[in-house]
Amino acid sequence: MSNVRRILAVAAVVGLIVAGAGLFTSVSATDKTAAVGVSATVNVNCTISAGALAFGATYDPVAGGNVDGTATITVACTKGATATIALDDGGHFASSTRNMDDGSGNLLPYALYSNAGRTTAWDSTTTVSYTAASKSSSGLTVYGRIPTGADVPAGAYNDSVTATITY
Repeated sequence: MSNVRRILAVAAVVGLIVAGAGLFTSVSATDKTAAVGVSATVNVNCTISAGALAFGATYDPVAGGNVDGTATITVACTKGATATIALDDGGHFASSTRNMDDGSGNLLPYALYSNAGRTTAWDSTTTVSYTAASKSSSGLTVYGRIPTGADVPAGAYNDSVTATITY
């Protein structure tokens, strides 16, 4: 084979390769998509804790006069949750009155209220409503009063009231 034919044959093959390369550049990739579903469930949850109600002044049965005190109940709930807070009668309830006991059976009466004026009793049949504006904790004040007129001996008197949140 002569050199000219070889050159023409090589040129023809190179021309086919270059022309064929153009075919590959016209093919494009196709994108396919799929959605990934994402979900979660948020449950309603609440917590409750209570501080002590220590009456600020010493009760004097002779001088008389009411003795007032307060305690804070701290609640936290899932945002938007509604709940009610109840107080039980305590450990020394008698004659439809909450009482503190001195350990010898002597009872000092007291009452709990949901308002500062101490006009709305917070007894075991009453609940206070709560709606969570956020998950942050909130304090509810319990207003206590030892009424005048108790005839009790000197001593340290105690009781325990359970606060319950229902949601």
